[in-house]
Amino acid sequence: MTTLRAGDLIQVGRAASVQFVKPIRCRVIRVLDWITYDGWCWLDVYQLDDRGDAVARRSIFVQPAGLVVHRRTVPVPVGQQRRSGSTVRPRTQR
Repeated sequence: MTTLRAGDLIQVGRAASVQFVKPIRCRVIRVLDWITYDGWCWLDVYQLDDRGDAVARRSIFVQPAGLVVHRRTVPVPVGQQRRSGSTVRPRTQR
């Protein structure tokens, strides 16, 4: 079974739940800790359009084993953000 975390991009289709006849793409907000049947879980997600923009917030009941995880986002710690080598200097007037 796939371990899901906030930020994961997933595709939800019939393998995850029969209600998703047409697959949808989502970004996981959180995995809810509600008591469910074995092998099922509740997810809070943002449904994404073709451009990857959020169009709806949904709570979905799915089998994680049937989800397709496209990419996991890894946040960069604040102290380790990449910095450019050049410095920006104010323009001087002539």
